[in-house]
Amino acid sequence: MVLVFLAALLGAFLGAKLAFLVAEGWHHRTDWIALLSGRSVTGALLGGTLAAEATKSWFRVTTATGDAFAITVPLAVSIGRFGCIAAGCCQGIECEPAWFTVLDEHGHARIPSAQLELAFNLAFLGWSLVAARNAWMTTQRFNLYLMSYGVFRFFHEFWRDDHHWFDGFGGYHATALAVFVLGVWMFVRRRRMNALRAV
Repeated sequence: MVLVFLAALLGAFLGAKLAFLVAEGWHHRTDWIALLSGRSVTGALLGGTLAAEATKSWFRVTTATGDAFAITVPLAVSIGRFGCIAAGCCQGIECEPAWFTVLDEHGHARIPSAQLELAFNLAFLGWSLVAARNAWMTTQRFNLYLMSYGVFRFFHEFWRDDHHWFDGFGGYHATALAVFVLGVWMFVRRRRMNALRAV
């Protein structure tokens, strides 16, 4: 399990960097600081999960390990989004001022992108804590997080002030879809494994 954890850390680091480079690296091709520091939470989630699952498969580990991550991952992302709010990064698109908008450093009204993602992750964290206490969706809670976060981030990307490839669709949309598909695959696979154990 130590190797699985280390593989997940390495995969998360590589996934975070690769997703950033694919999604918007071209726009920062002359800014080496941005290229070196840029990263993506969605890419980290995708890369870390893939690396952990590949390592478990290599060592034939069939024990479900995701339920703990259904608590720690949304908690970690929430802490990160508090940092985004404080730093003024990961902003939403500009819009007309309204009761729900936030002001950027130039006084422009924007969709509260980081705040919305913080709210989603805190809500899932709350559900995970209740689910753990009541033994709901045992062995499947992290897979549910992957699916729900993938859907959330896909639609949320339309409100984020990110670089897009074409017609409002960008690399982070593709990464979010990949997270959702991975969650569905892991959910179905775990359900089959649980069914085999019950026989």
